[in-house]
Amino acid sequence: MSSPTLVASTAGLVALSAVIVAGVIWLIIVAVRLTKSPRNRPNPSVDLVDQARELKALGQIQEAVFLVRGETGMSQRAAARFVNRL
Repeated sequence: MSSPTLVASTAGLVALSAVIVAGVIWLIIVAVRLTKSPRNRPNPSVDLVDQARELKALGQIQEAVFLVRGETGMSQRAAARFVNRL
């Protein structure tokens, strides 16, 4: 039979390993997110904002998203969020 200290040490080692693995996974997720969203985000011009707002008012939301993507290089998701917030 194993001694109680050995069992406690094994349980502690398993818990410590789980914490370390969770930390490594978290760091990987953060690194992936940082590579997907560059820090030098494009700033849309006032003219672009006005054109996109006008297209949205006319019900042409997809066209507004397409315009924003073409002018700024934003992703589909980012451009759609931008247009929805206008």
